[in-house]
Amino acid sequence: MIDITLQNFEAELILASQERPVLLDIWAPWCGPCRTLGPILEKLEAEYGGRFTLAKLNSDEVPEIATQLSQMFNVRSIPFCVMFAGGQPVDGFLGAIPESQIREFLDKHVPPGEALEAAADVEDAEALMAQGDEDAALTKLAHAVHTDPANDTARFDYVKALLERGHLSEAREAFAPVAAKAADTLVPSPRLAALATWLAAFDASAGADPAALQAAIAANKRDFDARLALAQTHLAGQRFTEAMDELLEIIMRDKAWKDQVARKTYVAILELLTKPAPKPAAEAKSGTLEIAGKAAVVHSDPLIDSYRRKLSMALF
Repeated sequence: MIDITLQNFEAELILASQERPVLLDIWAPWCGPCRTLGPILEKLEAEYGGRFTLAKLNSDEVPEIATQLSQMFNVRSIPFCVMFAGGQPVDGFLGAIPESQIREFLDKHVPPGEALEAAADVEDAEALMAQGDEDAALTKLAHAVHTDPANDTARFDYVKALLERGHLSEAREAFAPVAAKAADTLVPSPRLAALATWLAAFDASAGADPAALQAAIAANKRDFDARLALAQTHLAGQRFTEAMDELLEIIMRDKAWKDQVARKTYVAILELLTKPAPKPAAEAKSGTLEIAGKAAVVHSDPLIDSYRRKLSMALF
């Protein structure tokens, strides 16, 4: 449990809620129901084992924040609790409601323990990858997927790492539970779809003769089947720019060929190469609770930027 002040609310409330939910209890020393609710919230924070953080704000000492949140949710009394997640107030409840109702409220917003454990594994894996310890990173990612099968970020990173290391059969097995989701066009998942494209390239390029394909293209630059097959051999071999170069030749000559398969494959490769955007930083001004997502600075990759421009030029 932490006490919120004007000095720490940005760090302890807004920024902290980007990592895990923060329940803000707005109270006052003279408020009888507040004294009833407080111990229940402290008990639940302990029982939930770090899945959310309890923060307390004395409305007499920090009226600026208490007033703004009250106006935001159109309430005029305390105790008043506000759930912060992702740097924003997302929900709240008023009064010293029963513990069972508080649990229901928390369970709507607080991730299960498995999700937090898996997210921590993914962060650890990213750090290990940056240090060059790929084996340890792979172990962390495998544990994340096992702990929280619904974590698509962990699954993407795990399957991608397996393919990069040449573990094709293990990658197929790890991808199988989300194959239908990757193919769902109504609720698209671009990163999972990109993995499906990569895996399909291994099947398409099996037994292909790159020299024969190159000869066919030399004889007929509009032999799109040969170009696509060559691009897929490059993709299977992790020669990503070579694959995009071949696909770009198709796009420039016939954008719609075979239901735009060249463009779709090209976009999938860009997705495989693009790192996820960092979390936005919260913007707060002294004395107020002006919460607004402040875009984090994304360090662009010159190579990816170049190939995005090439695609744009070919399409328009």
